[in-house]
Parts: sequence; C-alpha cells; structure tokens
Amino acid sequence: MSRSRQPPLVTGISPNEGIPWTKVTIRGENLGTGPTDLIGLTICGHNCLLTAEWMSASKIVCRVGQAKNDKGDIIVTTKSGGKGTSTVSFKLLKPEKIGLLDQSAVWVDEMNYYDMRTDRNKGIPPLSLRPANPLGIEIEKSKFPQKDLEMLFPGMSADFTSENFSAAWYLIENHSTTSFEQLKMAVTNLKRQANKKSEGSLAYVKGGLSTFFEAQDALSAIHQKLEADGTEKVEGSMTQKLEDVLNRASNTADTLFQEVLGRKDKADSTRNALNVLQRFKFLFNLPLNIERNIQKGDYDVVINDYEKAKSLFGKTEVQVFKKYYAEVETRIEALRELLLAKLLETPSTLHDQKRYIRYLSDLHAPGDPAWQCIGAQHRWILQLMHSCKEGYVQDLKGTPGLHSPMLDLDNDTRPLVLGPLSQTASLKRGSSFQSGRDDTWRYKTPHRVAFVEKLTKLVLSQLPNFWKLWISYVNGSLFSETAEKSGQIERSKNVRQRQNDFKKMIQEVMQCLVKLIRGALLPLSIPECGVRQYGGWEVKSELSGQWLAHVIQTIRLTYESLTALEIPNDMLQTIQDLILDLRVRCVMVTLQHTAEEIKRLAEKEDWIIDNEGLTSLPYQFEQCIVHSLQSLKGVLECKPGEASVFQQPKTQEEVCQLSINIMQIFIYCLEQLSTKPDADVDTTHLSVDVSSPDLFGSIHEDFSLTSEQRLLIVLSNCCYLERHTFLNIAEHFEKHNFQGIEKITQVSMASLKELDQRLFENYIELKADPIVGSLEPGIYAGYFDWKDCLPPTGVRNYLKEALVNIIAVHAEVFTISKELVPRVLSKVVEAVSEELSRLMQCVSSFSKNGALQARLEICALRDTVAVHLTPESKSSFKQALEALPQLSSGADKKLLEELLNKFKSSMHLQLTCFQAASSTMMKT
Repeated sequence: MSRSRQPPLVTGISPNEGIPWTKVTIRGENLGTGPTDLIGLTICGHNCLLTAEWMSASKIVCRVGQAKNDKGDIIVTTKSGGKGTSTVSFKLLKPEKIGLLDQSAVWVDEMNYYDMRTDRNKGIPPLSLRPANPLGIEIEKSKFPQKDLEMLFPGMSADFTSENFSAAWYLIENHSTTSFEQLKMAVTNLKRQANKKSEGSLAYVKGGLSTFFEAQDALSAIHQKLEADGTEKVEGSMTQKLEDVLNRASNTADTLFQEVLGRKDKADSTRNALNVLQRFKFLFNLPLNIERNIQKGDYDVVINDYEKAKSLFGKTEVQVFKKYYAEVETRIEALRELLLAKLLETPSTLHDQKRYIRYLSDLHAPGDPAWQCIGAQHRWILQLMHSCKEGYVQDLKGTPGLHSPMLDLDNDTRPLVLGPLSQTASLKRGSSFQSGRDDTWRYKTPHRVAFVEKLTKLVLSQLPNFWKLWISYVNGSLFSETAEKSGQIERSKNVRQRQNDFKKMIQEVMQCLVKLIRGALLPLSIPECGVRQYGGWEVKSELSGQWLAHVIQTIRLTYESLTALEIPNDMLQTIQDLILDLRVRCVMVTLQHTAEEIKRLAEKEDWIIDNEGLTSLPYQFEQCIVHSLQSLKGVLECKPGEASVFQQPKTQEEVCQLSINIMQIFIYCLEQLSTKPDADVDTTHLSVDVSSPDLFGSIHEDFSLTSEQRLLIVLSNCCYLERHTFLNIAEHFEKHNFQGIEKITQVSMASLKELDQRLFENYIELKADPIVGSLEPGIYAGYFDWKDCLPPTGVRNYLKEALVNIIAVHAEVFTISKELVPRVLSKVVEAVSEELSRLMQCVSSFSKNGALQARLEICALRDTVAVHLTPESKSSFKQALEALPQLSSGADKKLLEELLNKFKSSMHLQLTCFQAASSTMMKT
C-alpha cells in the first residue's frame, strides 16, 4: 500500500530521561499533517497518544506513562505516513521512595490496611510499622550516582521490602562509609531482632508445656482403656457419654457467660462503629462542610474535598458510604448551578469569569461553561450598544434615559482597557470645541458626537476582556491542570469547531458598532430594513466638518486600540470602510461649508485698499480656503491600513466640482460687488491706508465711492487673484493631495478672466465714451470749418478738455491701482485716436490753415499720450495724419513746432502725470 508521505522519523526528545508522567517534547520529521493525522505514539512501549498534543509536522508534546521497559524507542504512527522509526531513545527512571516523615510535593499513596469486607484490620502490618533502619546503626547516604547503581545491579532494588532486594546495593547506598566494626554491630542487631520474633511463640509453648503433657497422658490412657474393653463399638458407650458430658459442659458455660459475651459483642460493635466514624469522619462531615464553605465562598476548599472524596469513595460498595457520597454529589450539583449562574451574570470582571470557569471545569460540569460565558458576554455587549443608542435618541427627543444604570461605565467594576484612547490628551479641536473634562461638555457636544464617544468607550471597555477570554479559552489557561488533562482532546475539537462561531461574534459586534455609527452620521448608507434598528435620530442639521473630524479621530483611536489586541485585520475591515466613508463625507461637508462662508465674504468687504490697490477680500478668500484645508489635514492623512480619500473616481470628481464651485462663488461675489448700487455700499467704515496719504485724494472729504471706483477696486482684486491667489490656492490643493488641480485652476482662471474682461470693458465704456463723444462737438464749435479758418495760434480748447478728462481718468485709476493705469489709458487713448481718425477722414478737404491746425492738434495729442500708445492707436494717428495734406513749406513746419512747444510748455503741469508714468515705465 503506497502512502503519500514519508514515514515519521523521531530525531530528538527533550528531556531524554525522567520518571513517569514527565512532560517531553518530541522533534523529528513527517510527524503528521495535523492533530487528526496522529493515530499512535508509544514511548518505551507505553501508549502516550492520550496526552499527545500535535504542534507541527516537526514537534509533538506529550507525557510519559508507566512503562514496563526502563529504556526504549519513541514510535510515532500517522495516517499519512504509517508507523515510523526513531534515532533516539528515552530512559524511564524509577521514582524515589518517600518515607512517612519525608517532605513531598505530591500525594503519596498509603497502604490501606483496613479491610472493609471483614470489618477488621488486615494481618499485614501498616507501613508505619516497618523498620526504617533494620541494621540499627546510623545511616550515611552515599553520593554514588543512581544510574551507576542501576547498571551495577540490573533488575534489583535497594528497598528491603522488595522481592528483588539487593543487600549489596542497600549497603552501598546507605552505609558506604560505615566501618567494619559498625557492620559487625549491625549483624548482632539483626540476630537480636530475629530472636525476638521467635521468642513469642517459644514462650507460649514453654508456659503451657505441663498442660500439653497432662492432656497427652489423659488421651493415651483413654485410648488404651477403650482398646482393652472394646466398648468404643458399643452404643451408649463411654465415648458417647463423654460427648454428652462435654456438650452439657459447653451449654452450661454458654449459659454462664452468655450475658457477658453479649455485652462484649455489643461493646465490640460499638467500638468498631466509633472507630469507623472516627476514621471516616471526613466523608460523614463533608456535606455540612460543603454548605458552610459555599456560604463563605471558599470554593477551592470545596473542590479539593470533593476530589478527595471522589477518589476514596467514588466506587465504594458500602451502602453507608454510598448514601453519604450521594449527599455530597447533591451539594456539588447545586454548587455547579450556582457557579454557572454567577458565571453568566453581567457585568462581571475577567478575573471572576476565569475563576468560575476553572471551578466548573474542576467540578466536571456538563457542557462547556467557558463557551456559554463567551456567548453571554457577546449578547451583553450587543445589548449595551443598542441601549446606548436608544438612550441618546430618547435624550435627543427630550425623554430622560441617557443615564441608564446599565450604561454607567464610570461605576462599572470592570477595568477600562482603552489603550491609546485613554492615554491621549484632549483632542485638538476648533475654538468652539470644549474639553472632554468640562461638566458642560455633554450639552455643548452634539448628541450624535457624544453618542459615538460613549459607544466607542463602551466597546473598548468590554471587547478587550471578551477577546482575552477567548484567547484563554483557546490556549487552555482557563482550566486547571487536572481538567486540562481530562478534557484536552475534547476541548481541542471544540476550539476548532468554534473558531468560526467566535469570528462571527466579533464580526457581529464590529458590524453593530459600524451600523450604529452610520445610522447616526451616515443614515443614507444604512439599508431601509436596518433604519429602525440602527437609525431613528430624526435630525435635520448635519454635523460640521470639525465635528466629523473629531469623530474620525475617535474612531481611529478605537481602531488602534482594537488592533493592539491582535484582533485580525479582516475582522476590523468594516471599521476601516466606515473611516473612509466618514473621511469622504467630512471633506464634502467642509468644502460645502467653505462655499457658504465664501458667499458671505461679500458682506465683509470694507473697500479699504492698500498700496497695491487691493482690499482684504482676496486675502480673506485665500485664508478661508487655507483654514478649511488645514482642518482637513488630519482627515486627508492616511493612517496605517487606510486608503486615500481620493481613490474613487467618483469622489475625485465630486471634490473637484466642489472646489470649482468655491472658486466660481467667489468670482460671482466680485461681480455682485462691482455692480452693487451706490445706495447699497456701506461707507461708514471706509478709510484708506495711512501709509499712503496720496491715495483716494478725491474721496478724503466725503468718503464716498462711485461705481467706477468700485469697478477699479474689483479689477485690481481680479488681477491679484489671477497672478497670486489662485496659484497659491492650487499649491495648497496639491499639498493636500487633491486630484484634478489642473482642471480646477483652468476653469477658475477662465471664469476670472471672463469677469475681468467684462468689468474692464464696462469701465472703459463709462470713461472713454464721454471723452470720445465730446470730440466732434468740440471740433466744430463756433461753426468751425476746415476749409475756411484762420492761421493756427495754438491747440484749441476741445483737445485740452479731452486731455483733462484723460488726466482725470489717470488720476482716478492711479488712486486705486498704479498697475491698472497703462491698461486703462491705453484703451482710452485707442478710443480717442480712433474717433479722431474717423473725424479727419470724414473731412472732404482742408485749407492750408485747416490742415496745419489739424496736424497741430493730432500731433499734440499723440505726443502727450505717447507713453500709452498701442499699435492700434498708433495706426489710428497715422491714418488721421495721412488724411491731411502734407506741409509744403519749412515755415509751416517751424510754426507747427513752435506751437507744439508752446502747448507743452503751457500745459506742463497737467501733462506731468504722463511724464511720471513714462519715467516709471522706463525704470521698470
């Protein structure tokens, strides 16, 4: 028959020698695939399978039994490999003989010399009557090794009561240093003791020797007389008469001593009864002692007495002993019921549970009390969790019930095992958060947050002891050594069968914890069938991001504490899933709350500008987002075993859309501020930066803002947002591992540029149209005609008025933001130059003076605003000049130059702003 594996091979055993019941560790190869594969184990020919504990394919632990052979092999037999071999052997040592007065750590069986069948002492003398020193001289124990003596005298013994007694071994062991003279004295002592044993019978014979002789002579004489007469054959002879006489003598003696003998028999029976009562008073008093010790709580004493009584009288056939032992069993059965009831009581400490389980195992209680206790604890934890939820829900509805005695963990006798949660200081919270030690904390904390804290505290106070109880159940530490030996095989089967059951218990507790938290914080994630059991909070407002972050921290600490108990990760996966969902929800809620805050930023606009023409609004916007992201730092951070918040594409898209929405809401706020009617602008708090007294010079007196000034301020903010704020926010998003940052930036920038362009065009329209519209009426004022006009004497007033208006625009823009001046004035100059070019091209013909006048005004305007000319405005001026007749004489050119210099000289003060801008641009 072929086998799938090699035969077992034992290559080592530790220790390699010992007395019976020594615990040994066997090592080797192919020792089986599992406990069920091990079918045989013998050491020195003794079957040790009952005590064998299979550890691995290379290790087995067992105890050596009472083997007949002193030395032998270790043979392992498995289903898969068959009968094995051994390269090592085990030597069985004989236990030392222990005297009555020697100290011993184990129970020594004494010789029971009372015969219950005859109710008398046996003829064999008790162990206490055996001589401890037969030689009668001082014993001097030698240090000669026991192993060497056993090898020197194989099969012999130094015990003088043994059949294989060896005198030489006895002398070597007890009198190796004794002198020869002392040994001679020992021989004399032995002879004297032998003589004393025979003196009793000899003295008895000597004392009755004359009587024996007289009886012998009488019998001989009778015999001779009967032979001579022959009367022994006759009926009614002397022999018959002698018999009758003897019978009458016996009856007379019985009559005389009947009363005395009766009293003697009664006294003997009474004495024997008292002797039995005295000798077995342990059994007779045991029922009462058991009751007393149970009342005192001395269960150890009861168990020890019961074990002793069971070993002595468990199989007795004496009716009196049977009756009293039955009473003992009745008391013990009541004790089993009492201990089981105490074991299943809740709450109770782990120490008490272990103690009661050990008592029940020692009392051989039916069933599996340890597993019953585990089941009761499981049901108790689930009941506590649901009661906690009901208490907080009732308190939320205004019904008292939050402080149920069952939920008052502060007064629980069970020690709290909170792990890192109990050692963590007060968690970092926002300014509205209160310390957990404050008496008002429960009322300021939302009910659902307080519920989660209470629920996790409850689980961490109960589950560690529940888990430790299971570990103790698995490794057998709940049971005493005696119970472990008797129920090891059965319990190992139960453990294997109930591992899956306990795993389901832990998973049920974890799922209940997660579902209760989901019902409170994420009700939409609970199926409809579980809403009634796990939900029922009926709250309209959602928790803020700060409170959700606090809850996440609490659950994380709970997870760390449970992990520290070495609970497998697959049993805690539901908590990880809950943490991920809460983190995602916290991010969403925080971003939504940030959007709401940004909507209210428009109300906080104070229109106070700094040197760069900016208000505090862009900074407030950036800080609002930064603070929101900082509050999410701990939430977004991945703890060991946690997944990224942005691992799901759906989450990435939602977060990206919320981020874009935040940016667009702020852009909309800017648009609303730019178009806000004048009457709606709050200017009671308006002021300017004291470090720049030249700013807002036009509003120092009345502190009022026009719509054009608001447009400029918003435009200045838009420029800053585009160049700095939006880029900074993108960096913060990237720092916190946000996804889709490029899309967020792209969409936000596009919306911002669109608003900027729209507002800029509105402002240019407000400022350029009046200037452009005043050109044509100014040119033809007083019925001016290009064909018939006087020689030019200087630039006319319409152009000066247009320049003054441009200077006014420059002053207004410069007051708000220097950086906007080139952009605004270039567009205004473009509009003016385009209109001037159109007007020149519409003229049918110019006179010489008209052409000179037109060239003078076009050149004056062009040279004045030269710093703000663009390709478009240059083209317009060029087209306007091309529409004029060319100067033919040098006198006209000289006159033109003189008039231009005169104009620039006369308006030097007004034109300084353009020169300052020119120098500034040159410097930059």
